[in-house]
Amino acid sequence: MIYVTGDTHGDFSRFSSKRFPQAKAMTREDAVIICGDFGGVFAGTSAERSWLDWLEEKPFTTLFVDGNHENFEMLNALPVHTWNGGRVHCVRPHVIHLMRGQVFEISGLTFFAMGGAASHDIQDGILDPEAPGFEREYWFKRRTRQMFRVKGVSWWPEELPSDAEYEEAIRNLERANWQVDCVLTHCAPTSIQAKLDKGYTPDRLTDFLQTVKRLCRFQHWFLGHYHRDCVVDDRFIIQWKQMTELTQGPALRQAAEAGNAREGRQAPREL
Repeated sequence: MIYVTGDTHGDFSRFSSKRFPQAKAMTREDAVIICGDFGGVFAGTSAERSWLDWLEEKPFTTLFVDGNHENFEMLNALPVHTWNGGRVHCVRPHVIHLMRGQVFEISGLTFFAMGGAASHDIQDGILDPEAPGFEREYWFKRRTRQMFRVKGVSWWPEELPSDAEYEEAIRNLERANWQVDCVLTHCAPTSIQAKLDKGYTPDRLTDFLQTVKRLCRFQHWFLGHYHRDCVVDDRFIIQWKQMTELTQGPALRQAAEAGNAREGRQAPREL
């Protein structure tokens, strides 16, 4: 069994037994995939470690691509391992970060993973703690409720892939003959993003994903980032709180219908 969901931002309560009873039938060979903004490796607090230990105790394996709201300094400091054909960071033995540009085989299906996204909540700038007048500027922005981030505290430049990560992605897709069952990202290709909201600005990553959309043969593309549950052009499944089960074929059916109803969630709608 493979279930896919959207941004968790460090809150994994959607995987509780009450909200996700399907977990009782799952094993370590089964997976729950989070489409970015995992948020479980961010502040290094005891509460955060408790959540990660709680996830590790679940019967399934938790997988995630990174989003833009991650502490990349902490995440990239983890040892790199090879898992199911691609490179990963093991946050816990069964809580695994799928690194960018990798192709994995999971439960008989192939997945291309390419995390990262440009933050769209930084309209009022990014402050550098080392810059003169930082504290004065920080508190002014807080008092005036501006949309900003702090470098190395709530924002990292590594939110977007490096040249090396783009190059590795292309090498791995070439090795797979540009064919996978599913694509896992945080943000969307440029053309799909434009259908969601004209306010989002294209960037190097969305343009790269547009190239993947054009060249790669795939069945379904799962992503998060936009805080909505919907389907675009049949194959692009945008996840937030929805839990979607991916079944062999790979046909889709909406999972945990009873749990979703209890939470007041709606099935993804077509755009």
